[in-house]
Amino acid sequence: METQLPSTDNHTVPTIRRTDAAALVEEVSSWLTVDADEIDAKFLGERSRVVEAVGEMNSAAVAGPDRADAHYHQQLLLSRIYQTVMQIPDQPTAEGSVLLHEVTRMLENATLAAEDAHLEPGLLESAPTEPKQFLSWLKQLVRKHRAFKHPYYTDFINREAQREDLRTYVIQESLIDGRFDDFLAMMQIGTAGASKMEIAGNYWDEMGNGDPEAVHTHLFNKIYEVFDVRTEDLEAAMTTTDLHSGNLAVLLCRYRHLYPEAVGFLGMTEWLAPDRFRNVVRAWERLGLPEVGITYHRLHITIDSQHAAGWFHNVVIPSADTAYMRRGIARGALWRANSSARHLDERLDLARPGTDRAAAAERTPVAAG
Repeated sequence: METQLPSTDNHTVPTIRRTDAAALVEEVSSWLTVDADEIDAKFLGERSRVVEAVGEMNSAAVAGPDRADAHYHQQLLLSRIYQTVMQIPDQPTAEGSVLLHEVTRMLENATLAAEDAHLEPGLLESAPTEPKQFLSWLKQLVRKHRAFKHPYYTDFINREAQREDLRTYVIQESLIDGRFDDFLAMMQIGTAGASKMEIAGNYWDEMGNGDPEAVHTHLFNKIYEVFDVRTEDLEAAMTTTDLHSGNLAVLLCRYRHLYPEAVGFLGMTEWLAPDRFRNVVRAWERLGLPEVGITYHRLHITIDSQHAAGWFHNVVIPSADTAYMRRGIARGALWRANSSARHLDERLDLARPGTDRAAAAERTPVAAG
């Protein structure tokens, strides 16, 4: 089925088939630099067609390897939409559009449902109720998880990676490491007491404790200078799991009802980082790359160890006194471990062609043990 849509004053909307995921992405992307009221005035009459097309793409995204294109385009579209809430624009945007919001919620709900499908049945219900025991249980689950000491870091990055491999790695990490300060700023809204202070302290460290030259995103961008990474290089280098990891972090931090999941997700992100970054530093030194580019990773080996400990003590334990919070924290932590494992499986498969790890990860639910 093909439908010719009207065009805005400066934006021509393509003819698409409802099942054409790539064309759907380009259509909705064309709205993102148009004023929200203008989008709703011109396209709300197309709501049913657009909603049906998004629904078809979401269904195809979980259909298996034969529809990997749909999964990629689902996450690409969500990533592009998130740019409207993760940066200050220099032109009108569709942020606030009723139709865009509906499309976004469909993509988000599909993303969360797919992530839940990777949870081991009954695992969340088996969590201890006492907060300290709950934390010990959760950390033990992740210690046993294949994401904890993944061979992508311990073997490939540590021993085999070459300059171009590290360039690819940095680009793929940008969707989380490159905006961690914003995740903290978003998730702290509505918090209080020890939790708010811990998040604030973490954020202030991300801000270089007031020194603009030590702001962590500034330090991360120094790596781009070493590898001559340009803005236009980023999206084209992203795989489905790269986009998914970045989208999941934005999704959890922007909604208050997903605060427990954000606590678990970011807590595990910081807990896993130091060991991973040690391998990056070893690779950097092995290759003799410019010292200015490794400052970010060196710094986070120490800082993230401290932040993880503070996060567990001041955010997780005080929050884990209700069943609702415990379930959400565990859910977010396991989402991080499971999505990270699939992500790293894919990276290792691409770095060492000829294996089926990435395809298997797409097909098989990831158990936590």
